Amino acid sequence: MDYLFSKTLSEILAHSVVFPGRPLRCMVVANPTAGGFYIKSKWASHIRILNKYVEKAKANPGRQLHKNIIINLTQGKGSAKEITNAFINMIEKDQNPFYLIISAGGDGTHSEVMFSIYNAPAHVRSNVAILRLPMGTGNDGADATTLEGALDLLLSPSRIEYAPAVQLVLADDGPAKSKGPFLAFNILSVGLDAYVTHKTNSMKGKVAGNTYKFWIDMAALFYEKKFKVDFMDVRAFDVDNNELLSFNEKLLLLAMGVSGHRTYGSQQKILSDHRNVCAVKKMSLLNKLKIKGQVTKGKHTENPNAIMLNAHRLEFSGKHPILAQMDGETVLLQPEDFPAKMELTSPVIPLLKMG
Repeated sequence: MDYLFSKTLSEILAHSVVFPGRPLRCMVVANPTAGGFYIKSKWASHIRILNKYVEKAKANPGRQLHKNIIINLTQGKGSAKEITNAFINMIEKDQNPFYLIISAGGDGTHSEVMFSIYNAPAHVRSNVAILRLPMGTGNDGADATTLEGALDLLLSPSRIEYAPAVQLVLADDGPAKSKGPFLAFNILSVGLDAYVTHKTNSMKGKVAGNTYKFWIDMAALFYEKKFKVDFMDVRAFDVDNNELLSFNEKLLLLAMGVSGHRTYGSQQKILSDHRNVCAVKKMSLLNKLKIKGQVTKGKHTENPNAIMLNAHRLEFSGKHPILAQMDGETVLLQPEDFPAKMELTSPVIPLLKMG
């Protein structure tokens, strides 16, 4: 896997038009256990696409890469963060080339890479772009839903777009605070969907394939037997600290994305339009099943049980334990962790985008 991936990617990069006026150095964080690598049918498809883009790249002029491409394979949870931190140390020692960090894996790999870059010094971030290849099963946090779409970014005029994260801030004396900091680079949420994520994570390595959709169905039946759905106080604010909306509702979930037009759970369209916040009220089992189907198509925005808005910060409180998830990683919040906030950070993460 690593030889073929390195060879084809190097040949594509040798004709890349990413920052053509500077030497380009590429560093790759690859998760060999991501579905796009270890599932034979997916890997065969990806190799065909990579070979196609090798030929497509030859239409561009050649360029000299600054040293060889570096590919490091992750060894487990936390490994992508360690690899990226090592890359950051290398970048600090040589500021001459422009650095492209490619994350090749699923949402967990992308999140660890992004976390390290978010915490890197500003002068490092100004000399780096990140490209997230969709090599996992869900690929909600990648820069394109298909490998072709991601590789197009290497062969077309591009630019850097600085993106924010969503930060979860807990009460100072809350028991979960010490487990942070908590950052999401796609969607941060609490409630039923975090329970689905938690149960999906518990089955990783035990059951082949993506079990998220299975647990969406199971959660409709079992979530309220495990967690009490009670009133939550929610206040939404804009970037100037003006209150936009406040409500007190029994909520199944509360989600905030770094922007609108976001998916999670293998392209579930929870934020299907320009709005970056979605709250879903408690409802009957029949209505749960109905709205589940609507979320898949992004049609729940018209459902009276959904509250949609744009916000820079959410403040929320509850009286019972509830799960939170940040791009697929979960933490259990206790009543002592409230009041809590979901808030957009400054836009500091350098993403590669079409120019």
